[in-house]
Amino acid sequence: MFFYAAKIGWFVLQPLAAILLVAILGLLAGWLGRPRIAAGLFVLATATLAVCSLTPLGLVMTAVLEDRFPRPDLPPAIDGIIVLGGAFDTRVARTRGMNELNDAADRVTAGMELAQRYPKAKLLFSGGVAALLEEDIPETEAAEALYRGLGLAPDRLLLDGRARDTFENAVFAKELAQPKPGEVWVLVTSASHMPRAVGCFRVAGFDIVPYPVDYRTPSGPALWRPSSTTTRNLEKVHFAIREYLGLVAYRLSGRTDALFPAP
Repeated sequence: MFFYAAKIGWFVLQPLAAILLVAILGLLAGWLGRPRIAAGLFVLATATLAVCSLTPLGLVMTAVLEDRFPRPDLPPAIDGIIVLGGAFDTRVARTRGMNELNDAADRVTAGMELAQRYPKAKLLFSGGVAALLEEDIPETEAAEALYRGLGLAPDRLLLDGRARDTFENAVFAKELAQPKPGEVWVLVTSASHMPRAVGCFRVAGFDIVPYPVDYRTPSGPALWRPSSTTTRNLEKVHFAIREYLGLVAYRLSGRTDALFPAP
């Protein structure tokens, strides 16, 4: 139930959909003879779109998430690497018969880099079917083909194709990995997603070392310079709001151990 509620709720609350909804309400108010309300709603929709697409708002919102967990210095030996799904475009894979990585590809490549650095470590990839309204393939199919093609030995690869969200990532990864006391498992996911992921793994009782990748924001003064491509600025707001809403929803449902998990 949580999975479906989250998908439907986000469809309505995502920035562009919300702005469009406000504009539609403005049209409706005008049609009902409420010109002042209509004008106010149109101004609100226009101003929100301008702020999201022309300012560094999205960069700042995303940087707060990305800076929460700094990348650690890893020990000389680790036992396992957990890579969370979200890096494959499964609709392309299903319809075109070929793998396609998306903007979160660093999750997959960083996982392979760590697997090469630690040749005795297992690599666990967790990613099932996240589509709501259509049949899809689990990300594990694409991940298995990619990692096997890059030379990862089959006996080092663990695949969880059941997880549909971050909490299920944590629960099913623990079932599959069966970590023993004293083992070191490294969690690889996007830096902006790491706080929620860590909170889920803590609730699941799986002690991991956070290893954030896939940074979307610069550091220093460059953070305050928005992109000249307005859609990139809007995209940052889009993903940041989704993550903040996810943090709130996961905390309220007991899926994380804190509202904003920290090291």
